[in-house]
Amino acid sequence: MRPLPPDARPIRRRLRSIGVSLGVSLGAVGVRVGGYIRSAPGTYLWLAALFVTTIAMHHMSPEFEADFLRQRSTNIHELSTNPRRVLIASAFWIDGGTWLSYAVLYSVFHAQAERWLGTARWLLVAFGTHVAATFISEGALLWAVRNGYAPYSAVNTLDVGVSYALAGVVAVLTYRIATPYRYLYLLGVLVIYGAPLISGRTFTDLGHFASVLVGLAWYPLTRGQGGPPWNPADTVRSTAAAGRRLRRHRRAGRPEPEGFDRGSR
Repeated sequence: MRPLPPDARPIRRRLRSIGVSLGVSLGAVGVRVGGYIRSAPGTYLWLAALFVTTIAMHHMSPEFEADFLRQRSTNIHELSTNPRRVLIASAFWIDGGTWLSYAVLYSVFHAQAERWLGTARWLLVAFGTHVAATFISEGALLWAVRNGYAPYSAVNTLDVGVSYALAGVVAVLTYRIATPYRYLYLLGVLVIYGAPLISGRTFTDLGHFASVLVGLAWYPLTRGQGGPPWNPADTVRSTAAAGRRLRRHRRAGRPEPEGFDRGSR
């Protein structure tokens, strides 16, 4: 192998330095991601279970899948025969959407709620909302069937998924945010879940909006949890200050100071 010309040696050292820095950065990211997952074990165990059931669904024929999910559905028929089984089983299957999209939503909302409230309280909020919203929406559907506003076949409708629990957790996180930003967040939640109820008016839309109301009703469970509310303005200011410090160190040609925090939460 021919030796590198003298002019190329500094480039080689620079590339090696970049490679080492990149490896250190990726290692630091891996440590942070692992720490985040360990801080919300319930969220990621649930997400892992959804991954397994989603893979299983991909190996089912459409006819078998529909019948399989209907037996685990929280519809009127199944709730009247074996409510405990279907209330639990329905929370481990995804009907619509992709697993990856739920992985993002679980990391943004469920994981934050579990880190804030603790695993036991978070699970109570999520499963309690799932149960309450299911009975509210299916009770409304039963009333519609009995009064001729919905066909009798609706008692066997397909109703599985984790969206009611997610909506409840999204709502309860309102209390994690400092005022006045709390009210802006709450307004956004009400619009996102209220608009489909006005335009679509399906029992699922009712279930989602009911989940938000149930999630807000968990306020007593949140009192005194997780320290002071999160203030977005403080995060923006600390991130901007960290960015300014980093730029100053780079202009001075110095490495980042030991324990340097880029301002992430």
